[in-house]
This record gives sequence, C-alpha cells and structure tokens, in this order.
Amino acid sequence: MADRSQQNFHARTIDDIVHALDTDPARGLPGDVARQRLADDGPNELAQAAAEPWWRRLARQFADLLIWILIAAAVISGALGEWIDAAAILAIVVLNGLLGFIQEGRAEQALASLRKLSSPQAKVTRDGRLQNIPAAELVYGDRIELEAGDRVPADVRLIATAGLRIQEAALTGESVPADKDHRPVLDADAALGDRVNMAYMGTSVTAGTAVGVVVATGMNTEIGHIAGLLQRQRAESTPLQRRLTELGRTLVYVVLGIVAVMFVLQVLRGGAIADAFLLSVSLAVAAVPEGLSAVVTVALALGLQRMARRNALIRRLPSVETLGAVTVICSDKTGTLTRNEMTLRRIMAGTKHYAITGSGYEPEGAFHRLDDGRPDEGADGPGPKVDPHAEPDLLAVLTAGAWCNHAQVARNADGRWELVGDPTEGALVVAAMKAGIDTPDRERRVIHEIP
Repeated sequence: MADRSQQNFHARTIDDIVHALDTDPARGLPGDVARQRLADDGPNELAQAAAEPWWRRLARQFADLLIWILIAAAVISGALGEWIDAAAILAIVVLNGLLGFIQEGRAEQALASLRKLSSPQAKVTRDGRLQNIPAAELVYGDRIELEAGDRVPADVRLIATAGLRIQEAALTGESVPADKDHRPVLDADAALGDRVNMAYMGTSVTAGTAVGVVVATGMNTEIGHIAGLLQRQRAESTPLQRRLTELGRTLVYVVLGIVAVMFVLQVLRGGAIADAFLLSVSLAVAAVPEGLSAVVTVALALGLQRMARRNALIRRLPSVETLGAVTVICSDKTGTLTRNEMTLRRIMAGTKHYAITGSGYEPEGAFHRLDDGRPDEGADGPGPKVDPHAEPDLLAVLTAGAWCNHAQVARNADGRWELVGDPTEGALVVAAMKAGIDTPDRERRVIHEIP
C-alpha cells in the first residue's frame, strides 16, 4: 500500500491535489477505478492483530503461576503413588482451562458479529452519483460529503466548506472543535492542529458541511500511525491476575521454606534422608490450595453469566473482576434501537394544519387538511384530502424544505428507496416528493449556505 500520508496535502492547491490523485471534484471517481484502487491498496481499515490460534488461546489458560504450582503438585502426588489426589488436581486444572477457553471463544465470535453490525458508512460520489458505501471501501481520490454528526471516514483534503467545525481531540488533545476552511494553502511544516484545510479519520463533525477528497486511507492515516504504535504495547494483567500471581509467588516461598525446615528437623532427629524428603514433599503438596483456582473460576463464570443477562459482553474471564471493581462509568449518551428513518407527519403552513400519510422513504402518501386548523386528527381521522399545488402556503413550505437540503432519496439496485444523508432532511425530501415537487441539482439551487 502506497503511503500518501506524508505528501503534505495541506500545503498544495486543490487543483494540484485533484490532478495528483487523478479524480474529478464534481463527479468523483469512476466505479471501475475505485474498485481497482481498493484491490491495490486494500480496505480503509486499521490493521488488527492476527487472530490468536485456538491452541495458543488454550495454552494461555494455563500460563499462570498458581496453575503451574497445581500441576507440579499433581506430578509429585503421582510420583508418591497418590493417584487419586493427582487425578483430582489435574481435573481441576483442565476444567479451569476449558472454561476460560470456551468463554473467550464465545466472546470473540460475539465481538466479530458486533464489528460487522457497527461498520461505519460514508457518503461518496462515484460516477456522478452520491451514494452510501461502507467506509472500508473508500479509496484515495474519492469525493465525500460531510455534515454535522458525521465521523470523518478517512484523511481528507477539504475542497468546499460551510461553517465546518471538527472535534479533533483524539489527535490534537484540543477540547474545543477546530474551525475548518478549504481555501488556505499552508506551510509544509504546519502542525497537525493548524491544518485547517484537512479533516482526519476518527474525528467528528460538530457543525457545518463540507466536500473533500480522500488523500489517505487505513494505516496511512494519522490515526493509523497512532494505531500502529498502540499495537506494539503489551497487554496489562488485570488486578485479579496480579494478585493471584503475587499469591502464587508467596505460596512458593512459604512452601519451600516449610519443606526446608521440615527436612532439616527430620534429619537432625536421626531420620533417613529419603524419609525426610518424602515427608517434606508430602507436606508441600498438602499446603497447595487445589480448590483456589476452581473457586475463582467458578465465581468469575457466575459473574459472567449475570452480566451476560444484562447484555454486557466480556472478552476475558478475569476481566469480570476488573469491571466489577468499577465505581464510576462515564458514558457519552444513551441510544435507542431504531430503523434510523424519519417521516414528516404534520405541517403547519400559515394558519392551516396538514397531515401526511405514508411512512419511511417510500414517496407514497396523501395530504389532508385538518379541520379548523387543529393539529390533531380527531375521532374520525384526517380531514379532507387536498392537492398541495392548490395550497400556496403548503407548497412554499414543502419547496423550502426540499431545496434547503443535503439529503437525496432514490431507488437502489434492489428497487428499494434509499436515503443518502440526514434522516431529518430525508423526511423533508420525501414529503416534497409526495407532493410532486421537483428538486434541481444542488449546484443550481444553492446560492450560499449558512449552516
């Protein structure tokens, strides 16, 4: 994958960038060119660590000092002829490892499903048509549109802006959203936070609208460079794992001390060295808490099941204790599970109220005038049906809502009506379509924009 992140696009003119990326600032890339670039450069995704093989995930369940002590105790018990004790200890160890292994496998499958469900979308123009595509399919040279509430899907050189502000705290640490302007051509050594003509992957649009050209994707983006550094960091142990490791280490020291003292005392009392050794080893095995690991695992598994019933997904079993120790959770906001569709139901135009039938983005529905201008339907449902073109105030409202708008509603390849843009604006467009109002191209109807 060619690294275009170091080509100082913030220090180049828009015409120069368009020529360098071989794209069209109005129509975007041809579909076949975009597909070829995607095949050459790969998806617009941050690289993830290779999936851990199942056998390594299973082996990791036994990579604990306390587990090693139990295995050593089982081996010694077997050597002393205590086969029942040895089998019991090994059964505990194996069941403990299998439980953790199965839980981690389920969590990985659930996380993979969630990643598919939450794949971000981007509004991109290809072959002159604005469309929604998965952000992972973006390539350099793509023309994309941004508006308030969007996540920037790639590193972008802005070519048109209107009151654009972007929250870049993830990259620059600045808590205040940065004002953006596509017009300046900056110095090549301009700091990341001063590049007002750029938008970077992973940041959020807080206000305004913009059009831009993708200049870097995936690991070539600024956030991709940070992700590359993070992947080299070692994972930390949970508090419970650290305490169990400390307990195991202390246990080893105590047991070895007791074994040494008992061996010396037995020899001083005149006992045979072999008998003293067997007695000391037997005491050491007896001192090992065989049930501790099983008790901890069962307790964590029970906590995991309780949290799963509350829709909390946990990847590693020891993390149950970590999450249980949390006293404060700071969350951004709550959400509701919806179809992300909005429909315009009521319009007040002048002194009259109107009801609109139909739902979703299908432009099928009728307009009804509500009796006496009341904003409710009454017991008999909507009032008489009206022709929007015979209602000047209604027509003016619908026209304004459709023209002052960034959304587009059209049939997709499957024949279903699909929205590209904000659901609220889409509802206004659909209402105008129900009235038969034509919406000209944005270039012909927008003189100036004040978001």
